[in-house]
Amino acid sequence: MNPKIKKFQSFVANKRIAVLGVGISNRPLIRYLSRFAPDITAFDQLGEKDPVLSRTRQSFESEGININWSTGTDYLSGLKGFDLIFRTPKLRWDLPELRAERERGAIITSEMEVFMELCPAHQYGITGSDGKTTTTTLVANMLQEAGHTVHVGGNIGLPLLDQIEKIRATDKVVLELSSFQLMSMRKSPDTAIITNISPNHLDVHKDYQEYIDAKRNIMMYQPFYGRLVLNAANYQTRSLAPEARGEVIFFSRKPADVTTGFYIDQGWMVYRENDIKTQIVPVSDIRIPGRHNVENYLAAAAAVWPDVKPEHIASVARTFHGVAHRLEMIRELDGVRYYNSSIDTSPTRTKAALAALAERNEKAVLILGGQDKKSDYVGLGEAILSVSRKIIFCGDNSDLIDEALQREAAYAGVDYHSLQIVRCTSYEEAVQTARALSEPGEIVVLSPAGTSYDQFRHFEERGDLFRKLVKELT
Repeated sequence: MNPKIKKFQSFVANKRIAVLGVGISNRPLIRYLSRFAPDITAFDQLGEKDPVLSRTRQSFESEGININWSTGTDYLSGLKGFDLIFRTPKLRWDLPELRAERERGAIITSEMEVFMELCPAHQYGITGSDGKTTTTTLVANMLQEAGHTVHVGGNIGLPLLDQIEKIRATDKVVLELSSFQLMSMRKSPDTAIITNISPNHLDVHKDYQEYIDAKRNIMMYQPFYGRLVLNAANYQTRSLAPEARGEVIFFSRKPADVTTGFYIDQGWMVYRENDIKTQIVPVSDIRIPGRHNVENYLAAAAAVWPDVKPEHIASVARTFHGVAHRLEMIRELDGVRYYNSSIDTSPTRTKAALAALAERNEKAVLILGGQDKKSDYVGLGEAILSVSRKIIFCGDNSDLIDEALQREAAYAGVDYHSLQIVRCTSYEEAVQTARALSEPGEIVVLSPAGTSYDQFRHFEERGDLFRKLVKELT
């Protein structure tokens, strides 16, 4: 067994442990810790009668896992006297209860931070405001294509801490890391990728600077032999280069941005180093649409180069069809294609998705609306008008999107009152309305430009419902 793992298991054996939040990542964490630590308390704001929490408790009991519980609206009141506290990602690290325990001497960490500390394999960590999941998946696929054993975790895949004993030093680990996970992180991956940084999640972060600082943590603790992959075309990411502890490699669609790294030149993905160019794959071979996805390929290639050969990178480009909920085509009915892009949880993401559709000269019926996260809506109206004159609003931030649409329609010389705009109160109504508005040759696209929390638990649930409703259309 890895000596680090053995030392950790001995360390937790006599500690009072608190696990804050019993969600997707912390349930396997509790299972893992319960093998060595007899004193665990789970804290969750869900009440005792909540069906999700009840099922979780029953599952633990059936497995013989006996832990203490503190639940309900006042669930953190019992957070006193613990030695080791595991924080769920979206729980702010500077809460008064956590600050008090930290000052008393408690160690506050997370499932992901402990995993990264114990993991014996090379770690690739991906963060950014947009493109994280696609880039993470591309990195994993390229490594697999080259014959490596790959473990994918973080925001996607499976929680990995309870699998730590199965991971070998020769394996590869690919992690999607959110700003919430990184906010208090004191460990960085061997290879760190920042796809881009733009204002996001400002409903949780105190301000934009705190959000940037969280993203920066992915590189702050890298080893001297580490690699940092940065988007040269994005000011916020490019400006981080002087702070790198190891190698920096850039990517950009524009050759002028890159001296060493990946870019696009005369229709090819190219790697340049010391003025020597290596052609990798024609851009036309990339299966998924959109300039933003070209950038995702460039970022992934920069991360795995030169351990993955050009032919393996090219093979993934030609075979990868994309990730669910990202301009995912569901079906074609009566000459109309339906696309699910529920991942578009911000105006920036929706603008990128609509730009990809505009490149293909698509005409769309758009379903927009979700929960606002103090986003910037500038440019969203213009992006909507580039592909659509038929708009369906279904979500809390509909007025904010509509304001941008009205303002930018005037700038573009488009009569706002000529647009077909319908407001719906449910996804069932929205899908039926889209069916009625659409004509053969058009497409219907769910691209909310807001989070799912106004109506759903997460964007996957929103996208799954949309997919189900579309498949039920007759």
